[in-house]
Amino acid sequence: MSMSIIKVEGVSKRYRLGLKEKQAKTLAGQLANVIKSPFENFKRLKSLSKFEGNEDESIFWALKDVSFEVQQGEVLGIIGKNGAGKSTLLKILSQITEPTSGRIEMRGRVASLLEVGTGFHPELSGRENIYMNGTILGMTKREIDSKLDEIIDFSGVEKFIDTPVKFYSSGMKVRLGFSVAAHLDPEILIIDEVLAVGDYEFQQKCLGKMEDVSKNQGRTVLFVSHNMGAVQELCDSGLMISDGKVIYKGNLNTVISSYLEFQKDVDNNYKGPNQSLKKYWIKEICYIDNSRKRVSEYFHNERVIINFVIGSNNKFQDSKYTLFCTILNEQGSRICSFESSQLSEFLYYELDAEFLVRGTYFLHVFLHEQGIEKIEELQNVCKLNIIDKGSKFLKHGNYNYGNVFSKGKWVDF
Repeated sequence: MSMSIIKVEGVSKRYRLGLKEKQAKTLAGQLANVIKSPFENFKRLKSLSKFEGNEDESIFWALKDVSFEVQQGEVLGIIGKNGAGKSTLLKILSQITEPTSGRIEMRGRVASLLEVGTGFHPELSGRENIYMNGTILGMTKREIDSKLDEIIDFSGVEKFIDTPVKFYSSGMKVRLGFSVAAHLDPEILIIDEVLAVGDYEFQQKCLGKMEDVSKNQGRTVLFVSHNMGAVQELCDSGLMISDGKVIYKGNLNTVISSYLEFQKDVDNNYKGPNQSLKKYWIKEICYIDNSRKRVSEYFHNERVIINFVIGSNNKFQDSKYTLFCTILNEQGSRICSFESSQLSEFLYYELDAEFLVRGTYFLHVFLHEQGIEKIEELQNVCKLNIIDKGSKFLKHGNYNYGNVFSKGKWVDF
């Protein structure tokens, strides 16, 4: 009989949102604010963890009374919409942050890969970071020595292993981070959506390694992903989270079906903030027709036009910032990707709707500074419906033709 290696009981987590500062209307008032600001900042810092009194709009519950158990050797897929509380839960389980209430029992060492480069020191080399991470996990130098060659070989960054991590690309950081987390013999391995950054070949290596860690070595894996294909391939059971609450834990197919039902509520457009502290940010995404009217669906013979509105605190002269977008199917699998090599306020992308076979699709969008890091990311936004009323596919019945209609042609060599 397997035992519970993770036990979560009534865990809740709340945050105090930033409060809007009062602006002085006179010069004297502004000077007074400058003088008082160090004391005000100190008071504000002390109040961040205090929640006494009546709760107002400044209080946000990321998790509410979450309870579940995970058995030894179980591979649990944790799924839910953006903002559901998945990442907060993993940070609590990884002991990065503490719960506001509730208790957690975990038996064994925990290795986590929650964000690109989590736990890496940018000034240290890849090799030095392997030793640092291993030491944090409680490994001895001899144990790390015995695993070092295997870690480096799996990561595929052996040419750069003695280069400071700050010069690594996002993909290289993911490769090394996963390799370290998976090979240092943790009893519990926690993986967030970071595998979406890696290429297909490396994703398959990661999935194979996680399967080996769980099935052959009896380790426990918690896996968060929007890719239902990867979840179904790897996991034994599922956990569905919505608005900080556990909706269901158990049969994987039931959890995935619930997630797909929730996907139906995703809006056809995205509305971001009008102002931001970032250099660039995404203000709006929507689908339009040829007359620039907003639409929510297209027929199979129409042209899909995706309109991106980019906010900026600078003039659009930086060619090193790009927008990258991937079209996903309902299961979260990537269908195709495109990018703009230079930002401007309005960006349009045109796609032949016949290329996408009838069905429902979503966007995964991020802005990034080339070769450095993502500066904003949106997952599973802007639902896109492709409607088929009369294409050649209908003549052959309601058969599943996949997601992509090839535009290639037969040639003679």
